[in-house]
Amino acid sequence: MSLSIILQQMGVICILVFIGILLQKKGVIDNLTSKKLSAIVVDVCNPGLIMASILGGNITAEHKDLIYAAILGFAFYALLLIIGLVMPRILKVAPDKRKFYNLMSVYTNIGFLGIPVAKAILPPNAIIYVIVVNVFYCLLFYTHGMAVLGNGPDDSGKSKGSSLRNIINPGTVMAILSLIVFWFNVKLPPILSNTIEYVGNATIFLSMALLGVSIARSRFFDCLKDVRIWVFIVLRMILLPILIVLVLHAVSFDKTATLAMCLMAAVPVGNLPMIQAEKKGMDTTILSSAIAVTTVVSILTITVLISVATALL
Repeated sequence: MSLSIILQQMGVICILVFIGILLQKKGVIDNLTSKKLSAIVVDVCNPGLIMASILGGNITAEHKDLIYAAILGFAFYALLLIIGLVMPRILKVAPDKRKFYNLMSVYTNIGFLGIPVAKAILPPNAIIYVIVVNVFYCLLFYTHGMAVLGNGPDDSGKSKGSSLRNIINPGTVMAILSLIVFWFNVKLPPILSNTIEYVGNATIFLSMALLGVSIARSRFFDCLKDVRIWVFIVLRMILLPILIVLVLHAVSFDKTATLAMCLMAAVPVGNLPMIQAEKKGMDTTILSSAIAVTTVVSILTITVLISVATALL
């Protein structure tokens, strides 16, 4: 994909985010509306986009690509788990706040932002790698992620049920079904495939607009003063994607896979850790600040990183 197409697509994303900011400022999308739309995107539209990407007919990947994706996904999160342990110490974070930087390092916005952006700017075959990474994300967050987060003041150390149950959600189920459809080359009836496509097509606008709403609600300019977040951005969102591209390129890995993993490493801090922390009654100031700043900065960093990686590869 050429630099001009990447810039054009990221420009579209910027406009969609700006529309979300305007909708929030005009009072069209309030907090309740935002929560309901987020639920629709996460539980309906995003899963639809995953399946629609497989059914679109543009994917020419083979079975070996899925195996490569599983290997890369496993290695990617093994690396992130190590980074999650090391990052808080590099940034000299207070012991009681280290878990937040741990979660920020491991659990980024690969679903809500990563899937639509991958669909917009990466080659069609990249979606295989994105889907597999999302499966690993769900498997890890509701086990490792919840363990790192620990208990909040609202549950006094008592578990509210096995976090394993949360792994079975629309996103994970649709991701696994999509991989099955891809592996066995299943052809769905047109009435079903067209419906899934229409649902999935709504994802990019809604998800980008909701990101704009989130940015508009945050104390963005106050968040910019946090030096740790800027160091985190450089280490986690710039240097790590560059390292991944260089390593995969050095071992002559597939170009599409390299671009996909670069994007997965470059996306901003995700919302899920903050949502779960809020449910536990924790102070989420660090997480909300990081989400706001990294999301805005990622529009520039993703554009530059993918453009440079495309030229290099």
